[in-house]
Amino acid sequence: MKIANTFKKEAAKTAFDLTHRGIIQYNMSKYDAAVETGKRRYADLDQAKTSASAIKDYAINKLPLLLKEFEKNATANGAEVFWAEDTNVLVTQLLPLLYQLEAKAIVKSKSMVTEEIELNYHLAKAGIDSLETDLGEFIVQVAGEKPYHIVTPAMHKSKKDIAELFNRHFNTDKELSAEALTGFVRQLLREKFMMADVGVTGANFLCAREGAVAVTENEGNALLSSSFPKTHIVIAGIEKVLPSIDDLALFWPLLAAHGTGQQLTVYSNLFFGPKKASESDGPERMLIFLLDNKRSQVYEDEALKASLKCIRCGACLNGCPVYKNIGGYTYSSTYSGPIGSVLSPHFNGFDQYKHLSFASSLCGKCDSVCPVKIPLSKLLLYNRQKAQTNNGFTEKCSNNAIFTILSKRWLMNAFSGKQKSKLLKLFQARFIGKGKQLDSFNAKTFNEQWKKHKKR
Repeated sequence: MKIANTFKKEAAKTAFDLTHRGIIQYNMSKYDAAVETGKRRYADLDQAKTSASAIKDYAINKLPLLLKEFEKNATANGAEVFWAEDTNVLVTQLLPLLYQLEAKAIVKSKSMVTEEIELNYHLAKAGIDSLETDLGEFIVQVAGEKPYHIVTPAMHKSKKDIAELFNRHFNTDKELSAEALTGFVRQLLREKFMMADVGVTGANFLCAREGAVAVTENEGNALLSSSFPKTHIVIAGIEKVLPSIDDLALFWPLLAAHGTGQQLTVYSNLFFGPKKASESDGPERMLIFLLDNKRSQVYEDEALKASLKCIRCGACLNGCPVYKNIGGYTYSSTYSGPIGSVLSPHFNGFDQYKHLSFASSLCGKCDSVCPVKIPLSKLLLYNRQKAQTNNGFTEKCSNNAIFTILSKRWLMNAFSGKQKSKLLKLFQARFIGKGKQLDSFNAKTFNEQWKKHKKR
């Protein structure tokens, strides 16, 4: 209840923060225009989405077999594959390896799964510096914040906010242009890449047949994170697997179009393991961690397993009217927006996060924009049904009482208009918030008014 109450308070606060709303609406408008252009490049976008959905359905249904195939082929390529049931297991496996490597500094490319396991926190506790190298992730790390959005981590900050942040931390000029700020970060990070002992990346896709890791990005930081240090560590959720590299011709453009509006992201990287004896460049070791972290439980739920098809494009967040108003931080979870509202309760503890399933207007926008056709509205309703089943005694009694009254006309008519209005005022703040107000009930019931109308 504490997390749910915090959510309600933060949602009410953020929704009426006009400065925040202005920044988000401006940044979202840029996204909407770019994505609309990106989608127009398709002769038949719906067919592309249908094909991608079918491939992901196949991959999820064959998940155990494809993961074993990926492990076999990645190992044959020279990579070392580790399986991690949860965050604790992964950290317990990872830290001894880093100590063995005498790693003191790590460069890390953008990865939501490493945010999920709070990798930077665990590394800091172990005395290891971890630096985010994606520009947006770097900005929020300097600010001491979490990513605001799964694709654009610093969406909530204006150019002025960033200039002031860098002025405080790096003594740069407050009037620097966006280009100058980017150039400053580029120069700073280049030195860090060359000094790092280990590079960490996530994975957009794991290609089972080839044992390859696919990472797509726009800044080159993932490529530098994986090639400059002597050790490349990949941390990926088990749902990222695809049957083959052949599928990337469909998925990479779809991800780009829905994520940023591009035809293809600037850097589309494929990693087949550490460098071979005949190669002069690349990491000497490649370690791949396959993380479960409750994904198997989601997989075992036939109604819910479709949520594992998500390719983390962020389209459902950008289309969601709730997300646009309450912002990313209100969710208090790594994954926000509609897909976060579906998955976070199952990843983080259903009783603590079931309220997120109600953070939706069920308008269906998320369904229509999803590039792999996840039925998000249906899954949100599934979670809501599960939440009601798990309600406590008091909540169940109140829900049953409301259902009984609303399902019987004579009980609804037993209360006068004034009595109903008093009850409404008593509970409306809880149900619709303090920012809205419902009209009072008519003094006469509908039946009374209808009978009078028929007599005319």
